[in-house]
Amino acid sequence: MRRVLILPIGIVAVAIAYYQLSGHEPSGSVLLLIWGGAMGVMVWILLPTIDNVGPTAPVDPDFEPKQD
Repeated sequence: MRRVLILPIGIVAVAIAYYQLSGHEPSGSVLLLIWGGAMGVMVWILLPTIDNVGPTAPVDPDFEPKQD
């Protein structure tokens, strides 16, 4: 799990470095921080579902599509 956190932590580190090296320019830093946060949420929410394969809802064995 720690290995997948490298991406969001790296993006946040780049945002901090960009803020320091750009003369405290906030707009690019905020965009990078938002992106890093979004990647962190993606890892937190979607990564546990990576092993789930198959349908996401129960399959009705009696279902027959409409015939026109």
